[in-house]
Amino acid sequence: MKTMQTRVFVVHMSNSLASRFFPHAKRAGMMVDGYAWIVTSGLMDSLYSFEEHVVIESMQGVLGVKPLIPRSKKLTSISQRWKTKFVHDNPNYALQAELGLYGLWAYDTLFALAMAAERVELRLPTSSQKTRFFDTEISQTGPKLLEAISEVTFEGLAGNFRLLNKQLEPSSFQILNVVGTGDREVGIWTPNEGIINKKLKSVIFPGESTVVPKGWEVVPAGGNKLRIGVPVQPGFSEFVKVEKDPRNNATLFSGCYIDTFDDVMAKLPYPVPYEFVAFENSDGSSAGSYDELAYQVFLQNYDAAVGDITITYNRSKYVDFTIPFSEGGVDIIVPIAYNDLNSKWIFLKPLAKDLWLTAIALFILTGVALWILEHRFNSAYRGPPSNHTGMIFYFPFMSLVFAQRERIVSNLARLVVVVWMFVVLILSSTYTASLSARLTVQRLQPAVTDVLQLTRKGDFVGCHKGSFIFDLLQDLGFDKSKIKLYELPVEVHEALSEGSEKGGISAFFSVRAYTKLFLSNYCNKYTTVGPTYPTEGFAFVFPKASVLVADVSRAIIEQMQNGRIKGIERQWIKNPMCSGGSDGTVASNSVPLQSFRTLFGVTGGITATCVAVFLCRYLYQNRYFVRTVTSSSNTTFWSKVREVCKHFDGRENAVTIGTNLVGNNSPRSSSTVVPVSSVHVEIIDGVNTVESISESASESTS
Repeated sequence: MKTMQTRVFVVHMSNSLASRFFPHAKRAGMMVDGYAWIVTSGLMDSLYSFEEHVVIESMQGVLGVKPLIPRSKKLTSISQRWKTKFVHDNPNYALQAELGLYGLWAYDTLFALAMAAERVELRLPTSSQKTRFFDTEISQTGPKLLEAISEVTFEGLAGNFRLLNKQLEPSSFQILNVVGTGDREVGIWTPNEGIINKKLKSVIFPGESTVVPKGWEVVPAGGNKLRIGVPVQPGFSEFVKVEKDPRNNATLFSGCYIDTFDDVMAKLPYPVPYEFVAFENSDGSSAGSYDELAYQVFLQNYDAAVGDITITYNRSKYVDFTIPFSEGGVDIIVPIAYNDLNSKWIFLKPLAKDLWLTAIALFILTGVALWILEHRFNSAYRGPPSNHTGMIFYFPFMSLVFAQRERIVSNLARLVVVVWMFVVLILSSTYTASLSARLTVQRLQPAVTDVLQLTRKGDFVGCHKGSFIFDLLQDLGFDKSKIKLYELPVEVHEALSEGSEKGGISAFFSVRAYTKLFLSNYCNKYTTVGPTYPTEGFAFVFPKASVLVADVSRAIIEQMQNGRIKGIERQWIKNPMCSGGSDGTVASNSVPLQSFRTLFGVTGGITATCVAVFLCRYLYQNRYFVRTVTSSSNTTFWSKVREVCKHFDGRENAVTIGTNLVGNNSPRSSSTVVPVSSVHVEIIDGVNTVESISESASESTS
């Protein structure tokens, strides 16, 4: 019983056995503070029959219950008469002279039986029948007697006598506490109200304690202290360190997480004895992975486990974790390289490759859109095909320096140019700022940018030996043969320095706590890239359904809120950050396409809308020509397309009437007389223009 975690025991046994049991419990150290003993009504009612030294030495603080016997003159009288006669007949058993509960029940039962017999007029057997013990018949009055006794109700010595379903009606109970040589009442329980006033009087528990025992103890089976398993890992001794004392060969435990556990356990509202036990082989090497250590807790070889143990789904199947006391997450550590400021291609670095390609494509498309909108009206967009191609590229690119001189005639083209100039302003400003930063500030560039690059190239990667990250890497698509395991930070440094091509690794996957410490030692050589894979942090391990998990978790929360755990971390990890405040994390230095996606989308949408409106208007204005060409059955499809394109490429000779279309600001500065054989007058863009049908027209200007 002592090896059980339970510290509340209910005793139900005979008086003679109980008188020997409690002295044994006393000698075993189980009648002390933290224990609670409850005896049933039979033992509690016969407490007077125990020897006095047994009660005083071995039963102090015991709780018990027994039915509540109401005091009455009749009870006092009969008890006194019984005690007198019992002592007279049994002078050697004076201690047993009290009329106990069972004696009262027996008296009431016989009284009820007599009343029932009178009701059924039960007759006594004759003298001849008394000698025929083995020749009896079933009594014919038995059922009547049973029915009669079930209906008997009276106020007996033990209280109200009444049978319900052939059982005595439940009565109230006294709650008693053994103090000194007897007992004292600490409460009364009734079937209807429960504990009267919902509160007991002060109870004295074993060990003369008035503190209500918790009901369980954390002492493990077969020992006086909890055995706390500690992983043996040679790397990152700042967190957990296991070493041998050369003087006495004792095992010493230290580190940030060892101190954290000590601090948390000290905050529990009750003492918990424990000792650290190294999870190691006989030669001092690690006995297995973190998964195997957690499984040893499940097998009850350890009562708990402490260290850099991450909460994972597989481990939680057979052990319970406290809340994490350290942040989680898996980072990717990769080598870094400084930007070469003397590179001849540094001017391309400010913008990402996809942004360059998208911007160039948008430049060309804007030029094509302007040519479509202007070439039928603007002489600058006329001429041989080489002139057309030149203008398509010239105008958008010259807008970078706002050096274009060609005038825009069409209102739709003007709208396109306004939007395009805004895009050019934003793009050029961003480029200038990014390039200036590159030329004035030393920048770091990660050698690897993401996991896809590693898996695509088939590079080697690494992780800590015995860590759950090995399984995580396989889930990310890495082959087992491409994963290398390391223990010491210096081994990781050497492997990353060599690279995958020279037998090392291209990236090292590490939990967040290790990442910070590693980068603080090598902050100018390595950095983190890509996303941080979310995981739970480090936590303490306990067996399933352990009563300590909730209390230890609450203590962790308290120590985290008051900054105690963070203070312990600062004591062990002196330089968690790189000098200058950087944690080594760098993002892409080039401006990505994502930053301009909305702006480019709006620009492209407006440009496409303007071109669509222009083409629709062209087709409507020239619908008779297009209908004539497309309805011809003597030509092929491509011949029709060429005919329409040739007509579209033709110029509309715009001549001002009352307003100089070419750009004179005064609407009355000039007038034009056009002698032509035949003309067609129409309204284009709200300006009176004349389209010459005959190319031989002559002009005279006054």
